[in-house]
Formats: sequence, C-alpha cells, structure tokens
Amino acid sequence: QVQLVESGGGLVQAGGSLRLSCTASGRTFSIYAMGWFRQAPGKEREFVAAMRWSGRMTYYANSVKGRFTISRDNAKNTIYLQMNSLKPEDTAVYYCAAYTGGMEYTPDSPKEYDYWGQGTQVTVSS
Repeated sequence: QVQLVESGGGLVQAGGSLRLSCTASGRTFSIYAMGWFRQAPGKEREFVAAMRWSGRMTYYANSVKGRFTISRDNAKNTIYLQMNSLKPEDTAVYYCAAYTGGMEYTPDSPKEYDYWGQGTQVTVSS
C-alpha cells in the first residue's frame, strides 16, 4: 500500500509563509495524482490543491489561488504546498492524499483519494 507522512506545519502570524511536505512510501509507483486538503474543527474536509504526478496539471481552490503553490520532487516521492500570505481562516489540519485510480479523476473530491496522511496542524494568528 501507500503511506503518506506530512510535515512542516506550525504557528505563524497572518501574512507569513509555511511550506508543507508530504513524503510517500510503499507502492509509490501506483500514484496517479496527489492532493492537499484541510479540515478545521467542526467543518468538513476542504480541497486545497492537487496535481497529477506527471506535473502537467495543477488544481487550486479559489480561496488559495495566488497564495498557495503545489509542487513535487519525483526523486524524493514528495509533494509540497508552499503557503504564502497566510490568513487566520487558513488555520486547519492539513492532509495530503494519494489517488491511484485511472484517468477519470476529480481533483477536489476527497472521495477520489485512496490514501491519506495523518495531517499536520497549521495555525495562523491574527
């Protein structure tokens, strides 16, 4: 199977930046796409960003466009989420996820993803 481990979360002031990392292990050859989601207390899991492993296509939630960037390092089996201009409403647990299905892929749907990391806390103070 696939194991995912996130890192890079922490406490930051509004306007600051963080970079999250997610490293995959196990059956990494089966990964077709990866995404980032976040979940605040009492709210449903929310799509943030995703990319196909080929790197040809990236996807972003409207709330983070222009502020967040998803990228990958294929050799390290790692994806990143560079978060700039952070706002208090970005506070959440951030999860990475891996999709191992076929070409019919819906990036912003949590149900599409087969494997999930344990999450990393991001707290943005006002």
